[in-house]
Amino acid sequence: MGLQLPRWVWLGAGSLACVAGMVNVIGYLGFEHQAITHLTGTTSLLASALVGADARAAAHLLGMILAFFAGAALSGMIVQDSALRLGRRYGLALAIESALLFAAVPLFHRQQILGALLAAGACGLQNAMASTYSGSVVRTTHLSGMITDLGIGLGHALRRRPLSRQRMSLSALIVAGFFAGGVLGALSFRRYGYDALYLPALLTGATGVFYALYRHLRPPSMPQA
Repeated sequence: MGLQLPRWVWLGAGSLACVAGMVNVIGYLGFEHQAITHLTGTTSLLASALVGADARAAAHLLGMILAFFAGAALSGMIVQDSALRLGRRYGLALAIESALLFAAVPLFHRQQILGALLAAGACGLQNAMASTYSGSVVRTTHLSGMITDLGIGLGHALRRRPLSRQRMSLSALIVAGFFAGGVLGALSFRRYGYDALYLPALLTGATGVFYALYRHLRPPSMPQA
């Protein structure tokens, strides 16, 4: 099967996965040691905190879940569609995400949980910007689905069943981007501390600018969705 992903999808998915990897590792290395971008572990920790009657931890963990949820809801209001298509208001969503990450830095410096909540909201907004592209699931802030898709693809290949190269390539790109972001975030945190969060904030803003330019400069004869 030929790969038909437009260049803007490749660059956007890789860049945003890298952003999520950086944000997640910076949050984890910070004062709360709190993962930012995925909620499975956070939900398990919330259950444990409730059973252990740790009200402070339970409040923080519930706040992370609700912040991510609020970011996703905000994305739904802005983008208004789950399918990834050129012409959607991704530039505005990315600008808000960038602003949230910038605002989180001074709060992290003061060791306030609100910094982590803003970062979680930013990631929820990013993750909800698109659910699918040409039948492929697009999730840029966590990897369970991407690695599952790669495993399914390997199983199909071993049984010589039809294999969607587009889906496999997109999943591999997101996994690689998230991992690279984690490495970059960890290295940056060791040198710059919480100021390392400015890097994903800038990258998010740059991705939004690239998208806006691509959208407006592409040939007008090509229809927009």
